[in-house]
Amino acid sequence: MDRIIEKKRWTPGRIAAIAGIVMLVILVLWVFVFRDNRSRLYVEYNQLSIAAVEKSRFQEFIPVDGIVFPRNTVYIDAVQGGIVEEIYVEDGAILKRGDPILKLSNANMELSYMDQETRMYDAINNLANTRISLEQLKYVRQKEITQLNYDIDRLKTDFSRKEQFYKDKLISDKEFEDARRDYQYSLKQLEIALNLKRLDSISGVSQGRQISLSMERMNNNLALLKKNMDNMTIKSPVDGKLSSFLVEIGQTKVSGEHLGQIDMMDGIKLRANIDERYISRVFTGQEASCDIGNKTYELEISKIYTNVTGGTFQVDLLFTDEEPVKVKRGQTIQLKVKFSGASDALILRRGGFFQETGGNWIYVLDPSEEYAVKRSIRIGRQNASHYEVLEGLEAGEKVIVSSYDNFNAKEKLIFRK
Repeated sequence: MDRIIEKKRWTPGRIAAIAGIVMLVILVLWVFVFRDNRSRLYVEYNQLSIAAVEKSRFQEFIPVDGIVFPRNTVYIDAVQGGIVEEIYVEDGAILKRGDPILKLSNANMELSYMDQETRMYDAINNLANTRISLEQLKYVRQKEITQLNYDIDRLKTDFSRKEQFYKDKLISDKEFEDARRDYQYSLKQLEIALNLKRLDSISGVSQGRQISLSMERMNNNLALLKKNMDNMTIKSPVDGKLSSFLVEIGQTKVSGEHLGQIDMMDGIKLRANIDERYISRVFTGQEASCDIGNKTYELEISKIYTNVTGGTFQVDLLFTDEEPVKVKRGQTIQLKVKFSGASDALILRRGGFFQETGGNWIYVLDPSEEYAVKRSIRIGRQNASHYEVLEGLEAGEKVIVSSYDNFNAKEKLIFRK
């Protein structure tokens, strides 16, 4: 008899269809949900520079080169022009104040000096003679007054006697009147002589003062002329070492021309060029340091030259404690100009990545070190060797610090080892 055959629910075709649908769903989920869609690039691990983020002491500074100069320098210039006649010392000589360095000759100046000296001496002699004449006139007036007093005394006595004789009618009217007239005339003469003496005294004081001032000016002019002639011999103005002295006998030097300089032996300073970007952050008293012969020396900025040339400005730095002894003028020493004190910070070694990212992002290695991914960060202060990391990284994480020029800002770098 016939038997009813039950239809199977899980036929091979149905199972295959379901399996296909499941596989399709899984594929879609993987493609659109689970798959890593970030842009990627395969790179050679050995060609990368890897650095670890560290928790350490950080100090912001910039490295600059400082050139050794004497702390104080006095320049030597030719006060008067002339031809180099004699040279007494050589470049590098140790001099004392007043030591002769060289002598210049100037025939025209010497003739002019002799002519002016002669004319000034003549003027001084004339003034001296005028002063003598004033003194002589004073004595002449005194002599006149003395003579008049003598005459008055004699005439008064004679007048008094004749007056009595006239009363006794012993002499004539004419004799009496002549005696009186002579006596009164002498009194008038004395009055005039006294007035003249008074006027001569006032005038003499004024003239004497003018003569003294004129003679003082003449003597000062003579001293100045002599000093100008003495300036033909160039002398050391201070104690120190002669440098930049390149002079030969027979050379012509004009007035004001630089001849050399005296480096005073009271210490040294360093002069450094600093990028103009830091001009607003540099101030007098700012600290700096340098390493010489396995020893660190502290300095501070003593002077700032605000003129910017070639994108830099200059500063002078002085040693705050002891100075190094085995350095020479013109030697270059590397300095660290400090912008902050040392403090704890998260730091990262400097590298070429900064030129590409501006410190806004970096590639961080996965703990497996099989790949690195792009991550946003924030960098703060920096010095010659490290950056200060403010956000985005943790101590111990490793990052790529070499140049990113060939990475095209891919999201993920896969390493080939």
